[in-house]
Amino acid sequence: MQGAVVADTVAAQVDLPERLGYKLKRKLLGRPLVSSAMHEEKLSKRLALGVLSSDCISSSAYGTEEMLIVLLAVFGLTGFHILMPLTGVVLGVLILMTLSYREVVMVYTRAGGSYVVARENFGPKIAQIASVALLIDYIVTVAVQAAAGTAAITSAAPHLDRWSLEITIGVVLLLAYGNLRGIREAGRSFAFPTYFFVVMAGLAVVLGVIREIVGDLPHYATDVPGMIPLDDQHHAIFSFAAIYVLLKAFANGGSSLTGLEAISNGVSAFKRPEGRNARRTLSVMSVLLGTLVLGISYLAWRTHATPYADGSPTVISQVAKAAFGGGVAGQTGFILVQIATALILYTGANTPFTGFPFLASFIAEDSFLPRQLTRRGHRLAFSNGIIVLTIAAVALLLGVGAHVDKLVPFYAIGVFTGFTMAGLGMAKYHSRERERGWRRKLAVNFTGGIVSALVVVIFAVVKFTEGAWLVVLLFPVGWLLLMRLNRQYRREAKSLELVSAARADGATLSHYARHTVLVFIDRVDLAVLRALRYAGSLRPTDVRAVHLMIDSLVADELQRQWIDRGLGDQVPLEVVECSDRRLVRSAAEVALAAALEDRAEVTVLLPRRTFRGISQRLLHDRTADRIAAAVSRIPHVAATIVPFDTTLSPEAFEVLGERADQLAQEPALPATRMRTDRGEDSADGHPATDGVTSIGAASWKQRVTIEGRVRTVQVGTTAGRSLEVQVFDETGGVRLLFFGRTHIPGIVPGAVLRASGTVGEYKGHLALANPRYELVAVDAKPEPVATG
Repeated sequence: MQGAVVADTVAAQVDLPERLGYKLKRKLLGRPLVSSAMHEEKLSKRLALGVLSSDCISSSAYGTEEMLIVLLAVFGLTGFHILMPLTGVVLGVLILMTLSYREVVMVYTRAGGSYVVARENFGPKIAQIASVALLIDYIVTVAVQAAAGTAAITSAAPHLDRWSLEITIGVVLLLAYGNLRGIREAGRSFAFPTYFFVVMAGLAVVLGVIREIVGDLPHYATDVPGMIPLDDQHHAIFSFAAIYVLLKAFANGGSSLTGLEAISNGVSAFKRPEGRNARRTLSVMSVLLGTLVLGISYLAWRTHATPYADGSPTVISQVAKAAFGGGVAGQTGFILVQIATALILYTGANTPFTGFPFLASFIAEDSFLPRQLTRRGHRLAFSNGIIVLTIAAVALLLGVGAHVDKLVPFYAIGVFTGFTMAGLGMAKYHSRERERGWRRKLAVNFTGGIVSALVVVIFAVVKFTEGAWLVVLLFPVGWLLLMRLNRQYRREAKSLELVSAARADGATLSHYARHTVLVFIDRVDLAVLRALRYAGSLRPTDVRAVHLMIDSLVADELQRQWIDRGLGDQVPLEVVECSDRRLVRSAAEVALAAALEDRAEVTVLLPRRTFRGISQRLLHDRTADRIAAAVSRIPHVAATIVPFDTTLSPEAFEVLGERADQLAQEPALPATRMRTDRGEDSADGHPATDGVTSIGAASWKQRVTIEGRVRTVQVGTTAGRSLEVQVFDETGGVRLLFFGRTHIPGIVPGAVLRASGTVGEYKGHLALANPRYELVAVDAKPEPVATG
């Protein structure tokens, strides 16, 4: 009853303040959400088109411009005429990829896209090629879409152009903050930017075509300051240089297809039947994308809309201005197009904040990424994945700048590698399953995979010097890192499976009946007393405190305090020499010796004083963690760190101190007396030439004189108020028990002494009770030679 009162008092008195980090998190992100608040919203086809296609459809805002940047710099005005055939090639690839992904969404209705396809058909190792590609793709998507959105804003407000990088990074951070708070990429609010852009961009294309038909569409001058220079280098269209440039422009145009896999990544979000609804939505999305890319390319050709060196104003903004014309209505239409473009691009930049964390969690579940990425955070979002994505995207923007043209080289390799894995994976699926119409489906998917692989090769070659080299380098490095992490996880799993297999086979694991608790201490304070209290609650067979002696003066003072406080009568203090100051190794040796000599399961308790301030934490090392890691590797030894909060209120200290005093008065263990008979004699020893018997040759009931080095000194034993000394020579060890004494000058770890007496038994070990002794030498600290 008294213990319960004390516990209640502690609960009432002890203040448990929240960490500063948690207070800040709650202030910024709001109250934590419980797991029951998590649900998945199922989307209709119309809503899913708006929510999932923003990344894909928004790429039409910069695809045409990226092709013109390459064409005009080499072919001059002729580049405008080459634009349309090249756009046709890009649209041909779009059709092929759409047909390929129509098969993906019908078979694999779980989120994951090309990663799941590759994993199911090629195995987890090959699938990591797709995972690296998709992870890179998501990172670059954030940077590209955010930079393009900023370009749309600066096209309408040119005075903001010098702040492009700051605006772009601010948008990325704002999106990260919103996702950490738990905004969901679903609902009409996220669908609106897509439909708004489709309507406004579509209206601009329709008006532009009408004005072209009636001969009222204006043409831009191509020598305006700030525009990229037009340089016709008079290359024959089939020369090697011209073909190289055409491939480079095609690679840039391939950025128009980014985001096509978004539907396959979100199939599980569709209403039933998921596959069929996703397939129809994918087709509509591709038609809208193709129409906008074709329309913008056509009007750019007819108006001679020329890209600017700094990326602003954009080609689509020039097309919109030409299509809507002047006047209030025309200016209003132009501004609305820019707003719609910025909205859909920023919404597209938000898509990876859902896709990247989910994909990372899938990969982590397969043990190829750290398991921390599988955990949901404060607001049920995958917070760790969001933070990693944000850091990587911001680093990319800082390194390259908020220029779409400079970011594109990092883009399409990852996108088309994912297309390749999806196409070839589905081809293997069809060849294996041989379902109805499998030959036609295999041909479509195989062709899509091969074409995508060719695009990857083209992009890697023609964009190598512009930044693609980094992506080419990251692929093998990233894959190798994932493999290494997976091997580490598999090793851990294998070690655990061995234990499980042993239990399943009915094998009995070795287990000692005794339980010894070692409390490692360096001083006597409330943290140590709390650890001792916890040690008593474990119901051990034996409990003792252990001090690893580095300074003999400190050890002497510790022993004095131990006796003065009355702790030695209940919990013995063992002082162990640590002459080389390797605390971790010495602790491991003590724990191993306890397990072997006592034939006991050993629990090592390590008091830890916790400090809240950074300056306080810097003043203290992490020795307890290192000792725990070392001793936990020893069979039959477990380590437990017992924390003690140094920031508790004075009242709490007082309550805990009172409880510690009660602990000191409570018997922790039953007394164990020394046995003086064993039933039969052992063989005689073999004394040395000077009358000293080697310890290994000593036997029960034999009168001996032994000489050795003191390894440990234990103040107080379960036999009562006493001093226990362990002495070792080259052949073995013996215990010396001095009853009624708690300290003998000169007997310290490291001392060499000679003792004489009759050999008895104590706790299963040979021992001498109250022997005559003589100090031969003292290494730990100078002491006068004494006899007893």
